[in-house]
Order: sequence, then structure tokens, then C-alpha cells
Amino acid sequence: MSAPRPRQDPAAAAVTGPDSSGERKQGGGALKRLKPRRSQTDRRPATEEELRGLGRAISPEEVLGLRTVTRDYLCKPEDNVYNIDFTRFKIRDLETGTVLFEIAKPPHSDLDEEDEENVDVDTSAGRFVRYQFTPAFLKLRTVGATVEFTVGDRPVNSFRMIERHYFKDRLLKNFDFDFGFCIPNSRNTCEHIYEFPQLPDDLIRQMVEHPYETRSDSFYFVDNKLIMHNKADYAYNGGQ
Repeated sequence: MSAPRPRQDPAAAAVTGPDSSGERKQGGGALKRLKPRRSQTDRRPATEEELRGLGRAISPEEVLGLRTVTRDYLCKPEDNVYNIDFTRFKIRDLETGTVLFEIAKPPHSDLDEEDEENVDVDTSAGRFVRYQFTPAFLKLRTVGATVEFTVGDRPVNSFRMIERHYFKDRLLKNFDFDFGFCIPNSRNTCEHIYEFPQLPDDLIRQMVEHPYETRSDSFYFVDNKLIMHNKADYAYNGGQ
């Protein structure tokens, strides 16, 4: 999405992403705060090629076996048959309450039908985001990421996100969150609680010196089937 200027903090510099639009009926309840599941280890190692060759929907257990960041997406945009759409995102430092930045989708475009027919649709739009932070971000301990998302006209059972962060194909951290059940045509808001690992100084220095070599895969599942896959990369040299 094309983000407005983020709120500035010594830990954050900027975030950018592709354009997107659209609104749905409102509904849902209050903010839910989600803590990650306990890390599950000893998964059978898996490669991107193996998962792509399965010929069926990929399970959470299978992506937990990945040892490196993926080069491409493991599902198609049309696999999101529940029309789940993320509309707002905010990150804050939970120790100080400081908002690091906020982004939101722009309102629905005013293009008329004739204009829309002449627009080329990028099927990967909305699935990749590039972030830039200052080095201070790597010193944060606990961060809250509030997301708002809408759901289409089908109920969503066992909505789950697995997010894996890498630096130069070294796995830094695995986050695993359960959204739970979402009613049809609802607007939902939840805050993921990220407890960041304390990184050694030499690794922090490398991550600052090599922008965008820190990457993440975010996998979204409904009923244990992969329906969405988003990617991001990160720089920590902002303000220098």
C-alpha cells in the first residue's frame, strides 16, 4: 500500500509498500491482544521446492520446517477465498507506549467503470512491503503490532499467522499467532505482542550495514490451509 508519512520515533524511519484500496461492511468486536504460541522445534526440514511440489494446500507444520526465506510466494492471491483484507497497521514500543508508525489503506478509488477496465491488475500487489528503521529499532524488547482487517461473506475458522524473520538466510525468530474465529462481513482489530530476541552487537552491526538483507515471510492459514503469503524486507540504517 502507498503509506502516509509515518509518525517518527528514534527507532523508526519509514515504511513503504504497494497501493491498494477497497472497503467492506463493518462489524466485529473490541481489540484483542495476542501473544505468540510457544516455539515448536524439531520440525522436519523442508525446502521451498518440496512445498511447491506438494500439489495441495500447505500446512503450518510444513512452513515451520523451512530453514531459509522463500524466493517466491507459496500460494496465489486467489487462494484467499475468504477475502481477508488488511486495512490498517500500527507499531508501538510497549515499554514506552510510543507509536513508531501507522499506515492505512487509502479510501476506495473514484475511478469510473471505463477507467477500471483500462487498469492493469498486478496479482502480487499488496503482498510485499519494504520497511526502513533506524538502528535503535534493533534494541527494542517488546513491540505491539496492531492490525485491522476485514473479512468477506464466509466465516473464517482457526485463522493463524506464522511469521519467520531471517538475516542472510539465518532464522532470527519465529512468531506464531492465533486470530481465532472471524464472523462474515466483519472488521476485526487485534494487537500482536512481539518479544524480540536480544541480538549480539556484531549481528546488529551487520544488519545495519546490509540493508534489506533482513527479510520475513508471513504465512496465513484458515483451517490449517495456507491461503495468504506476504513478504517484507527491512533496513536499519535510517537517519544515518
